[in-house]
Amino acid sequence: MKRTYWLGALAYLVVTFPFAFVWHLVLFKDVYDRLGIFNREEPIVALGFVAILVQGLLLSYAFGRFRQRSSSLKEGLKFGLIAGVLLWSSQVIAAAAKHEVSSLPTWLALETAYFALQFALVGVALGWIYRRTPGRHADAV
Repeated sequence: MKRTYWLGALAYLVVTFPFAFVWHLVLFKDVYDRLGIFNREEPIVALGFVAILVQGLLLSYAFGRFRQRSSSLKEGLKFGLIAGVLLWSSQVIAAAAKHEVSSLPTWLALETAYFALQFALVGVALGWIYRRTPGRHADAV
């Protein structure tokens, strides 16, 4: 189980960090600049890495601990949806409430697309990694 936990955390990091970097700082950098929500001239990439590492450690633990049976891609996607909505609400909706953004619809659409793609990929990765590890209630079924 320990190996699976660390692989799940690593998968989150490997999926999320490059995806977040490319999405926010390459593909849509000009859009985010126009939105004005990120005020820092140069982002501190190391802090983003640490945030993603912590999220990966916690989400791999949560998936391994609370799933009901041997995992599947479907169960991974379901978990990804739940985790994604939780993080989306705290990072997208809350950010829109606290920071001035030039176009709220653009911000919400862009970040919603980002979180949907990110957590679909993360959910599939976690489901695949945990697929052969019995879940919490594997013997109850």
